[in-house]
Amino acid sequence: MTTVSTARDRHVPWLFVGGFAVVVGVNAIMVWLAIGSFSGLYTPQPRQRSLHYNEIIARQADRDALGWRLETSWHAPENRLEIAVVDARGRPLGNARLHAELVRPVEKRAPVAVDLVAVDGGRYAATVTLPARGNWDLDVVIDYDGRRFAQTRRMFLE
Repeated sequence: MTTVSTARDRHVPWLFVGGFAVVVGVNAIMVWLAIGSFSGLYTPQPRQRSLHYNEIIARQADRDALGWRLETSWHAPENRLEIAVVDARGRPLGNARLHAELVRPVEKRAPVAVDLVAVDGGRYAATVTLPARGNWDLDVVIDYDGRRFAQTRRMFLE
C-alpha cells in the first residue's frame, strides 16, 4: 500500500513550526515589557531596610499602640484632600505637624507633595494638582507631642 503525498501535506510541519515561533515571539515581547516597566522594588534600598527589620517592626508596634487614626476624604471637583487625625479616644489632634505625599503605586514618577494646612481642630486640608487620576498611595507622617506616627493609605482619586 502506497501513500500519495500532496503539496498540502508537506506544509503541515511548517505550520507547527510557525505556530510555535509566534507563541515564543509573543512571550518574549511580554517578558521584555514586564521586566522593563516595573523593577518590583518599592523601597529604594531594600537591603538596608532588611538589616533593620526588627527595628521597623518595633516602631510599627509603637505606632499601633498610640491608637491614632486617620480619616481621609477626596473632593474631586475642588481637587481637595482632607485628613482628620484623632487619638485613641476619638479626640482630634490639633496643632500637629503633618507631612504627606501622594505616590503612584504603578508608575516610576516622583511623589506629589501635599502641603496640608490646619482647617480646625484635628482637620487638615490641601489642594492637590494630580498629574493622573486613579490609584494613589497617601503617605502621611504626623509629629505630635514628641511622638511620630506614619501611615500609608491607598486611595482612588478621580
